[in-house]
Amino acid sequence: MNLWELLLLVLVGWTGVGALGVAVSMRQGQRTKARRHMAWIIWVWVVYMAALIVTSLVQPQKVVAMGQDQCFADMCFAVTGVEEVPGFLARDGSRLMRVSVRISNRGRGEAQSEGLIRAYLVDAQGRRWEESAGISGVRLTARVTAGSSVVSEPVFKVAKDASGLKLIFTHGWKQPGILMIRDPDSLWHKRTVVPLER
Repeated sequence: MNLWELLLLVLVGWTGVGALGVAVSMRQGQRTKARRHMAWIIWVWVVYMAALIVTSLVQPQKVVAMGQDQCFADMCFAVTGVEEVPGFLARDGSRLMRVSVRISNRGRGEAQSEGLIRAYLVDAQGRRWEESAGISGVRLTARVTAGSSVVSEPVFKVAKDASGLKLIFTHGWKQPGILMIRDPDSLWHKRTVVPLER
């Protein structure tokens, strides 16, 4: 657990205790005291969210080279290659791109997975493409034995004119990282990118 995870955990715990205090004060008819405690809770969250947003906006975008690991706790992901699927060209001119991702478990315990991880592509114009469902074999969320690695090959259907492609790993918005200062998935944080074209 890093400092930012600890800070968010402490803030959530403090908020829970504060909310309980507000409820007790309301039950005892101490409305002024309850409003004062509620104002403190709101004020602290406003300050925290302002710090989170300012930190996200001023941090430079992180660029990770192909072959370099991006780790989330013990699970690491590295883009090792990309290729256009030969022989595929849809009527709309789109093409399929297959990205090779090495998934490693650097832990020493049991097999693990990064259950919320997913990836998408963006191009130089800012267009976004999600992974094509039902085409890939090993999923990015695969369980990996401690000390070993597997290869996932997610496939993306992109526009014919897409250039400057970059891959982005994310855990989505349904997780606490969106409220954690300096987390790659936090609100308004510039996403960490892996350029796929050299």
